Amino acid sequence: TDSGRVFRALCYEIPEGKRISRGRGVLNFLEISQQEKILSILPFGKKDTVLGIKYLVMVTKNGIIKKTEVSEFKNIRKSGLIAFSLKKGDALRAVQKTTGQDEIVLVTKKGMFIRFKEKEIRPMGRQAAGVKAIRLKQDDEVIRMDIVQGLKSKVQSPKYILVAMENGYGKRTKLSKYRIQSRGGTGIKTAKITQKTGQIIFSRVLEKEEDLVIVSQKGQVIRTKVSSIPIVGRATQGVKIMRLDKDDKIASAVCI
Repeated sequence: TDSGRVFRALCYEIPEGKRISRGRGVLNFLEISQQEKILSILPFGKKDTVLGIKYLVMVTKNGIIKKTEVSEFKNIRKSGLIAFSLKKGDALRAVQKTTGQDEIVLVTKKGMFIRFKEKEIRPMGRQAAGVKAIRLKQDDEVIRMDIVQGLKSKVQSPKYILVAMENGYGKRTKLSKYRIQSRGGTGIKTAKITQKTGQIIFSRVLEKEEDLVIVSQKGQVIRTKVSSIPIVGRATQGVKIMRLDKDDKIASAVCI
């Protein structure tokens, strides 16, 4: 959750629903407080052992990062466990599974990007406070973390970084345009943020051609092929990928 706690539920205990069904409240499955917001949902199974998953890497909106061994989350009580000791005013923003040999990619809402080796983060205990991942400018915050699999991985090498902005603009850029940097730097520009485009809402490192589903604040939904979004340079504003009603903005997006 955004407060830094981790919970566990069995997938078969969650009933399958239809696309337009409301579902059931999370309180039916987890002892979560009403003030907490679910941040990330990660499936764990036998496949993770085959892929060599060893760590959970977590990053906050203020650019603080840490990694903790998966084994520390084996026995999670119903009331949850502390996964990250957050400082006042900060909140957990993203969680990903890693092998220990991967690369970390972070994107901020004001269009900054940093890519560094996971080895630069030493393993820490569950209640550790983490270290600086990216030095943010005023009023900026991390909105997304992605993992680029290591060279030994059998996963197809990613080709692009996709970004979508709140006023319906988006673009793809070749990942090769972004050099590997050291942890804790300011990063480099990944998009030209203007009043016309709005701030970045969503980003994704793409390993294969997928579909992009976008949802607006007023409930408008579109699904489009990622291949239809043009490949352009880093410091560009992209093109219109979703037409929005007046006063509407992109709320969220996902690749499927």
